[in-house]
Amino acid sequence: MNPDLAWEVWSRERSERIENVLDGALAVASGTPRLLLDAMRYAALGGGKRVRALLAYAGGELTGADPDDVDGPAAAVELMHAYSLVHDDLPCMDDDALRRGKPSCHVAFGEAMALLAGDALQTLAFEVVVRTPAGEPAAQITLLAKASGASGMAGGQAIDLATVGDMLALNELEHMHALKTGALIRAAVRLGAGCGRPMRADENDALDRYSSAIGLGFQIVDDVLDVEGTALSLGKTAGKDAVQRKTTYASLLGLSAARERIEALRADAHAALGGMPTARRLIELADWISSRTH
Repeated sequence: MNPDLAWEVWSRERSERIENVLDGALAVASGTPRLLLDAMRYAALGGGKRVRALLAYAGGELTGADPDDVDGPAAAVELMHAYSLVHDDLPCMDDDALRRGKPSCHVAFGEAMALLAGDALQTLAFEVVVRTPAGEPAAQITLLAKASGASGMAGGQAIDLATVGDMLALNELEHMHALKTGALIRAAVRLGAGCGRPMRADENDALDRYSSAIGLGFQIVDDVLDVEGTALSLGKTAGKDAVQRKTTYASLLGLSAARERIEALRADAHAALGGMPTARRLIELADWISSRTH
Protein backbone atom coordinates (compact mmCIF):
# COMPACT_ATOMS: atom_id res chain seq x y z
CA MET A 1 0.00 0.00 0.00
CA ASN A 2 1.56 3.27 -1.16
CA PRO A 3 -0.24 6.40 0.08
CA ASP A 4 1.79 8.58 -2.30
CA LEU A 5 0.33 7.06 -5.48
CA ALA A 6 -1.75 9.44 -7.58
CA TRP A 7 -5.46 8.63 -7.75
CA GLU A 8 -5.25 7.62 -11.41
CA VAL A 9 -2.42 5.17 -10.68
CA TRP A 10 -4.00 3.76 -7.53
CA SER A 11 -7.42 3.25 -9.11
CA ARG A 12 -5.92 1.63 -12.22
CA GLU A 13 -3.78 -0.72 -10.16
CA ARG A 14 -6.71 -1.72 -7.96
CA SER A 15 -8.98 -2.20 -10.99
CA GLU A 16 -6.41 -4.49 -12.59
CA ARG A 17 -5.95 -6.30 -9.30
CA ILE A 18 -9.68 -7.04 -8.86
CA GLU A 19 -9.92 -8.22 -12.47
CA ASN A 20 -7.23 -10.81 -11.72
CA VAL A 21 -8.92 -11.81 -8.45
CA LEU A 22 -12.27 -12.25 -10.22
CA ASP A 23 -10.62 -14.22 -13.01
CA GLY A 24 -9.22 -16.59 -10.42
CA ALA A 25 -12.55 -16.91 -8.62
CA LEU A 26 -14.22 -17.73 -11.93
CA ALA A 27 -11.64 -20.29 -13.05
CA VAL A 28 -12.86 -23.66 -14.25
CA ALA A 29 -14.14 -25.72 -11.32
CA SER A 30 -14.63 -29.46 -11.42
CA GLY A 31 -18.16 -30.34 -12.49
CA THR A 32 -19.14 -26.81 -13.56
CA PRO A 33 -21.06 -26.83 -16.87
CA ARG A 34 -18.95 -24.99 -19.42
CA LEU A 35 -21.79 -22.87 -20.81
CA LEU A 36 -22.79 -21.71 -17.34
CA LEU A 37 -19.21 -20.77 -16.50
CA ASP A 38 -18.89 -18.91 -19.81
CA ALA A 39 -22.01 -16.89 -18.99
CA MET A 40 -20.72 -16.08 -15.51
CA ARG A 41 -17.36 -14.92 -16.85
CA TYR A 42 -19.07 -12.92 -19.60
CA ALA A 43 -21.12 -11.05 -17.00
CA ALA A 44 -18.41 -10.46 -14.42
CA LEU A 45 -15.15 -9.92 -16.31
CA GLY A 46 -13.78 -7.36 -18.73
CA GLY A 47 -15.90 -4.34 -17.98
CA GLY A 48 -17.50 -2.06 -15.44
CA LYS A 49 -16.24 0.79 -13.30
CA ARG A 50 -15.28 -1.52 -10.39
CA VAL A 51 -16.36 1.24 -8.02
CA ARG A 52 -17.55 -1.22 -5.36
CA ALA A 53 -14.23 -3.03 -5.35
CA LEU A 54 -12.39 0.30 -5.18
CA LEU A 55 -14.54 1.27 -2.20
CA ALA A 56 -13.65 -1.99 -0.48
CA TYR A 57 -9.92 -1.42 -1.01
CA ALA A 58 -10.26 2.19 0.13
CA GLY A 59 -12.18 1.07 3.22
CA GLY A 60 -9.37 -1.37 3.92
CA GLU A 61 -6.80 1.42 3.72
CA LEU A 62 -8.81 3.38 6.29
CA THR A 63 -8.21 0.62 8.85
CA GLY A 64 -4.74 -0.43 7.70
CA ALA A 65 -5.84 -3.72 6.13
CA ASP A 66 -3.50 -5.69 3.89
CA PRO A 67 -4.84 -5.53 0.29
CA ASP A 68 -4.44 -9.32 0.10
CA ASP A 69 -7.05 -9.59 2.83
CA VAL A 70 -9.42 -7.22 1.03
CA ASP A 71 -9.30 -9.17 -2.24
CA GLY A 72 -12.10 -11.52 -1.13
CA PRO A 73 -14.61 -8.87 -0.02
CA ALA A 74 -13.78 -6.73 -3.05
CA ALA A 75 -14.46 -9.67 -5.35
CA ALA A 76 -17.63 -10.54 -3.44
CA VAL A 77 -19.26 -7.13 -3.93
CA GLU A 78 -18.34 -7.16 -7.62
CA LEU A 79 -19.81 -10.65 -8.06
CA MET A 80 -22.96 -9.57 -6.25
CA HIS A 81 -23.20 -6.45 -8.41
CA ALA A 82 -22.68 -8.50 -11.59
CA TYR A 83 -25.47 -10.88 -10.58
CA SER A 84 -27.82 -7.93 -10.00
CA LEU A 85 -27.06 -6.49 -13.44
CA VAL A 86 -27.70 -9.82 -15.17
CA HIS A 87 -31.08 -10.13 -13.48
CA ASP A 88 -32.00 -6.43 -13.87
CA ASP A 89 -31.47 -6.68 -17.64
CA LEU A 90 -33.85 -9.63 -18.04
CA PRO A 91 -37.09 -9.01 -19.99
CA CYS A 92 -39.13 -9.58 -16.82
CA MET A 93 -37.20 -6.76 -15.10
CA ASP A 94 -35.80 -3.71 -16.93
CA ASP A 95 -35.56 -5.51 -20.29
CA ASP A 96 -32.24 -4.05 -21.46
CA ALA A 97 -30.27 -5.52 -24.34
CA LEU A 98 -27.01 -3.61 -23.70
CA ARG A 99 -24.67 -3.76 -20.71
CA ARG A 100 -21.05 -2.57 -20.38
CA GLY A 101 -20.90 -1.88 -24.09
CA LYS A 102 -21.88 -5.39 -25.19
CA PRO A 103 -25.07 -7.46 -25.47
CA SER A 104 -26.63 -8.22 -22.10
CA CYS A 105 -26.05 -11.69 -20.71
CA HIS A 106 -29.52 -12.94 -21.63
CA VAL A 107 -29.07 -11.72 -25.20
CA ALA A 108 -25.74 -13.54 -25.50
CA PHE A 109 -26.67 -16.74 -23.66
CA GLY A 110 -30.47 -16.89 -23.47
CA GLU A 111 -32.76 -16.00 -20.59
CA ALA A 112 -32.56 -19.31 -18.74
CA MET A 113 -28.76 -19.45 -18.76
CA ALA A 114 -28.54 -15.78 -17.75
CA LEU A 115 -30.85 -16.44 -14.81
CA LEU A 116 -28.67 -19.35 -13.69
CA ALA A 117 -25.49 -17.32 -14.20
CA GLY A 118 -26.86 -14.61 -11.92
CA ASP A 119 -27.80 -17.19 -9.29
CA ALA A 120 -24.33 -18.75 -9.46
CA LEU A 121 -22.55 -15.37 -9.26
CA GLN A 122 -24.54 -14.54 -6.13
CA THR A 123 -23.67 -17.77 -4.35
CA LEU A 124 -20.03 -17.50 -5.43
CA ALA A 125 -19.90 -14.09 -3.73
CA PHE A 126 -20.65 -15.72 -0.38
CA GLU A 127 -18.15 -18.50 -1.02
CA VAL A 128 -15.43 -15.92 -1.70
CA VAL A 129 -16.18 -14.08 1.55
CA VAL A 130 -15.93 -17.30 3.54
CA ARG A 131 -12.42 -17.81 2.18
CA THR A 132 -11.30 -14.33 3.34
CA PRO A 133 -8.48 -14.77 5.87
CA ALA A 134 -9.10 -11.51 7.78
CA GLY A 135 -12.12 -10.07 9.57
CA GLU A 136 -15.05 -12.03 10.93
CA PRO A 137 -16.56 -14.24 8.19
CA ALA A 138 -19.95 -14.60 9.87
CA ALA A 139 -20.31 -10.84 10.27
CA GLN A 140 -19.10 -10.25 6.71
CA ILE A 141 -21.60 -12.76 5.30
CA THR A 142 -24.45 -11.20 7.29
CA LEU A 143 -23.52 -7.73 6.04
CA LEU A 144 -23.40 -8.88 2.42
CA ALA A 145 -26.67 -10.80 2.75
CA LYS A 146 -28.56 -7.85 4.22
CA ALA A 147 -27.15 -5.47 1.62
CA SER A 148 -28.22 -7.69 -1.28
CA GLY A 149 -31.47 -9.15 0.07
CA ALA A 150 -35.02 -8.05 0.78
CA SER A 151 -33.93 -5.20 3.05
CA GLY A 152 -31.31 -4.06 0.55
CA MET A 153 -30.74 -4.37 -3.18
CA ALA A 154 -33.53 -6.85 -3.97
CA GLY A 155 -36.00 -4.85 -1.89
CA GLY A 156 -35.09 -1.65 -3.72
CA GLN A 157 -35.56 -3.35 -7.09
CA ALA A 158 -38.97 -4.61 -5.95
CA ILE A 159 -40.03 -1.06 -5.10
CA ASP A 160 -38.68 0.15 -8.44
CA LEU A 161 -40.69 -2.42 -10.39
CA ALA A 162 -43.86 -1.81 -8.37
CA THR A 163 -43.80 1.95 -8.90
CA VAL A 164 -43.12 2.19 -12.64
CA GLY A 165 -45.34 4.97 -13.95
CA ASP A 166 -45.97 6.42 -10.49
CA MET A 167 -44.70 9.82 -9.40
CA LEU A 168 -42.73 9.21 -6.22
CA ALA A 169 -42.08 11.85 -3.58
CA LEU A 170 -38.44 12.73 -2.94
CA ASN A 171 -38.31 10.81 0.35
CA GLU A 172 -39.80 7.73 -1.35
CA LEU A 173 -37.25 7.93 -4.16
CA GLU A 174 -34.36 8.28 -1.70
CA HIS A 175 -35.61 5.30 0.32
CA MET A 176 -35.82 3.14 -2.80
CA HIS A 177 -32.29 3.97 -3.89
CA ALA A 178 -30.87 3.68 -0.38
CA LEU A 179 -31.86 0.02 -0.74
CA LYS A 180 -31.31 -0.62 -4.45
CA THR A 181 -27.98 1.18 -4.87
CA GLY A 182 -26.81 2.48 -1.52
CA ALA A 183 -26.92 -0.73 0.51
CA LEU A 184 -24.28 -2.58 -1.52
CA ILE A 185 -22.10 0.53 -1.74
CA ARG A 186 -22.21 0.84 2.05
CA ALA A 187 -21.43 -2.87 2.36
CA ALA A 188 -18.43 -2.53 0.04
CA VAL A 189 -16.86 0.11 2.29
CA ARG A 190 -17.74 -1.83 5.43
CA LEU A 191 -16.44 -5.16 4.15
CA GLY A 192 -13.10 -3.63 3.24
CA ALA A 193 -12.78 -1.72 6.51
CA GLY A 194 -13.65 -4.91 8.40
CA CYS A 195 -10.41 -6.51 7.22
CA GLY A 196 -8.26 -4.12 9.28
CA ARG A 197 -8.11 -2.82 12.81
CA PRO A 198 -11.33 -2.46 14.84
CA MET A 199 -12.96 0.94 14.42
CA ARG A 200 -14.14 3.29 17.16
CA ALA A 201 -17.80 4.24 17.48
CA ASP A 202 -17.21 7.69 16.01
CA GLU A 203 -15.36 6.19 13.04
CA ASN A 204 -18.24 3.79 12.43
CA ASP A 205 -20.68 6.69 12.45
CA ALA A 206 -18.48 8.70 10.09
CA LEU A 207 -18.22 5.78 7.68
CA ASP A 208 -22.00 5.35 7.64
CA ARG A 209 -22.52 9.05 6.89
CA TYR A 210 -19.92 8.90 4.13
CA SER A 211 -21.46 5.78 2.60
CA SER A 212 -24.97 7.25 2.65
CA ALA A 213 -23.75 10.38 0.89
CA ILE A 214 -21.82 8.65 -1.88
CA GLY A 215 -24.52 6.00 -2.39
CA LEU A 216 -27.15 8.64 -3.04
CA GLY A 217 -24.72 10.73 -5.05
CA PHE A 218 -23.87 7.76 -7.25
CA GLN A 219 -27.54 7.25 -8.10
CA ILE A 220 -28.23 10.91 -8.85
CA VAL A 221 -25.24 10.98 -11.21
CA ASP A 222 -26.67 7.88 -12.91
CA ASP A 223 -30.02 9.65 -13.35
CA VAL A 224 -28.37 12.73 -14.87
CA LEU A 225 -26.24 10.59 -17.20
CA ASP A 226 -29.32 8.68 -18.35
CA VAL A 227 -30.64 12.00 -19.66
CA GLU A 228 -27.41 13.47 -20.99
CA GLY A 229 -25.36 10.41 -21.97
CA THR A 230 -25.39 8.13 -24.98
CA ALA A 231 -25.29 4.36 -25.30
CA LEU A 232 -21.72 4.70 -26.56
CA SER A 233 -20.55 6.74 -23.57
CA LEU A 234 -22.52 4.80 -20.95
CA GLY A 235 -22.14 1.27 -22.30
CA LYS A 236 -25.86 0.74 -21.71
CA THR A 237 -29.12 2.03 -23.10
CA ALA A 238 -29.54 5.77 -22.52
CA GLY A 239 -32.88 7.47 -21.91
CA LYS A 240 -34.65 4.31 -20.75
CA ASP A 241 -35.88 5.87 -17.48
CA ALA A 242 -38.06 8.32 -19.41
CA VAL A 243 -39.29 5.60 -21.77
CA GLN A 244 -40.25 3.41 -18.80
CA ARG A 245 -41.84 6.39 -17.02
CA LYS A 246 -39.68 6.03 -13.92
CA THR A 247 -39.33 8.76 -11.33
CA THR A 248 -35.71 9.87 -11.15
CA TYR A 249 -33.84 12.67 -9.43
CA ALA A 250 -33.47 14.34 -12.82
CA SER A 251 -37.22 14.21 -13.53
CA LEU A 252 -38.21 15.17 -9.99
CA LEU A 253 -35.67 17.92 -9.29
CA GLY A 254 -34.59 18.99 -12.77
CA LEU A 255 -31.03 18.67 -14.05
CA SER A 256 -29.72 21.86 -12.44
CA ALA A 257 -31.03 21.03 -8.96
CA ALA A 258 -29.88 17.42 -9.35
CA ARG A 259 -26.34 18.60 -10.03
CA GLU A 260 -26.49 20.88 -6.98
CA ARG A 261 -27.57 17.91 -4.89
CA ILE A 262 -24.62 15.88 -6.19
CA GLU A 263 -22.21 18.62 -5.09
CA ALA A 264 -23.87 18.88 -1.67
CA LEU A 265 -23.52 15.13 -1.17
CA ARG A 266 -19.87 15.29 -2.20
CA ALA A 267 -19.34 17.94 0.48
CA ASP A 268 -21.17 15.74 3.02
CA ALA A 269 -18.85 12.84 2.19
CA HIS A 270 -15.80 15.03 2.67
CA ALA A 271 -17.12 16.39 5.97
CA ALA A 272 -17.90 12.91 7.29
CA LEU A 273 -14.28 11.78 6.95
CA GLY A 274 -12.60 15.10 7.65
CA GLY A 275 -9.49 14.75 9.79
CA MET A 276 -8.93 11.05 9.02
CA PRO A 277 -5.49 10.84 7.36
CA THR A 278 -6.10 7.28 6.11
CA ALA A 279 -9.36 8.25 4.37
CA ARG A 280 -7.63 9.75 1.32
CA ARG A 281 -8.80 7.12 -1.16
CA LEU A 282 -12.38 7.27 0.12
CA ILE A 283 -12.35 11.04 -0.36
CA GLU A 284 -10.93 10.65 -3.87
CA LEU A 285 -13.64 8.12 -4.65
CA ALA A 286 -16.30 10.60 -3.52
CA ASP A 287 -14.84 13.12 -5.95
CA TRP A 288 -14.68 10.59 -8.79
CA ILE A 289 -18.24 9.35 -8.19
CA SER A 290 -19.55 12.93 -8.27
CA SER A 291 -17.76 13.90 -11.49
CA ARG A 292 -17.87 10.68 -13.50
CA THR A 293 -19.14 10.73 -17.08
CA HIS A 294 -20.10 7.06 -17.50
